[in-house]
Amino acid sequence: MDSPSKPSLIERLSALISREPEDRDELLALLHSAYERNLLDADALSIIEGALQMSDMQVRDVMIPRAQMDVIHLGDSMEKIAGFVIDTAHSRFPAVGEGKDDVAGILLAKDLLRYFAGREFDLRDMLRPAVFVPESKRLNVLLREFRVSRNHMAIVVDEYGGVAGLVTIEDVLEQIVGDIEDEYDFDEIGDNIRLDQGGRYRVKATTEIEDFNAAFATHFSDEEVDTVGGLVIRQLGRLPKRGEAIVLEGLKIQVLRADSRRVHTLLVDRVASAVDAREA
Repeated sequence: MDSPSKPSLIERLSALISREPEDRDELLALLHSAYERNLLDADALSIIEGALQMSDMQVRDVMIPRAQMDVIHLGDSMEKIAGFVIDTAHSRFPAVGEGKDDVAGILLAKDLLRYFAGREFDLRDMLRPAVFVPESKRLNVLLREFRVSRNHMAIVVDEYGGVAGLVTIEDVLEQIVGDIEDEYDFDEIGDNIRLDQGGRYRVKATTEIEDFNAAFATHFSDEEVDTVGGLVIRQLGRLPKRGEAIVLEGLKIQVLRADSRRVHTLLVDRVASAVDAREA
């Protein structure tokens, strides 16, 4: 006689919540109970919690603020634009005219291959249409629109029609699954500090203070925090957003990757004649 097949995850969850929860808190309690009984693993629980949290969030909660947007200026030379694209290492850039409120379109970094190949290239002709969304749009709605339209970036506007920032599909998905690694992230778990092509260092936020001090000849204390990510959070007094930076002991420490829950990657560069932020 054949043994019964192992119930699927959906079947196990259905059995768990056969008694309908009254509210979200009760649903989360049931999910945590399922995790404790090994019906869910930690990753599945985290994804479900992230999806529930995302439905309550708005674009303004995860967008890259206007001041931290990396944009290309249509009036710049192609040499300057190409250098900027290489240095910042993004895949998409808003292209602006007179200022950040004048968004003409989106440039895909891969479209510059035509320019580097010496073929005919007109920057304005290469721009993709920009999509504009309000700050108040819910993330689950935006994700659905991204999927339908196949767009990966949207320009965020405030109630007056001015540009407030930008948001990418990666920013939205990271609220569900956590940090998404790409080709510019670290390949090896133990490789916490890496020199990039621009002479700056990409540092995992989980790098211990002792290791960071040894690498950069700094003297940060590890009495209150254990990691360099914790150091940045303590200095700012809050969880930073992507693009924010502080200067400490002659080092500019910029947040490269972060979500609403934690800091992931930092960009560290030595600053000439830098003033220690703790003495400012």
